Amino acid sequence: MKISGRRNKGSVGGVDLSPMLDVIFQLILFFLVSTTISVLPAINVNLPESSTSQGVETSSITITAKEDGTLYYNEDKVSMKELEKILKEFDTGDRPRNEFPVSIQADSSVANGKIVALFDVIRYSGFSAVSLRTTGKK
Repeated sequence: MKISGRRNKGSVGGVDLSPMLDVIFQLILFFLVSTTISVLPAINVNLPESSTSQGVETSSITITAKEDGTLYYNEDKVSMKELEKILKEFDTGDRPRNEFPVSIQADSSVANGKIVALFDVIRYSGFSAVSLRTTGKK
């Protein structure tokens, strides 16, 4: 019996990786589809620190108050009157207006009176689930 030093061209040594690649691809797709991505407004403010802060549901309404007094609705610069008009016309869909979350992101040096005025405008517009965005203490 003669043993040939050549391998048969049809057989390849090693492990077939295609089932493993299929599983990895499905896992990647699962994590991409199931992951929720929260896009926060890209307005840079120095948030106050809090040692008792808690995570809350991210909302589609974020109001930002900068140190120089400018206000932003999500990423759009607005005045207090424009903000009140926008909030009164905002459609919350199936959720009741008083349960729809609104987040205030105010610079730590913004005057307390400005934040109280923001709360008044938000509550006059029918929203009562208001949260202040902070950072955790280091």
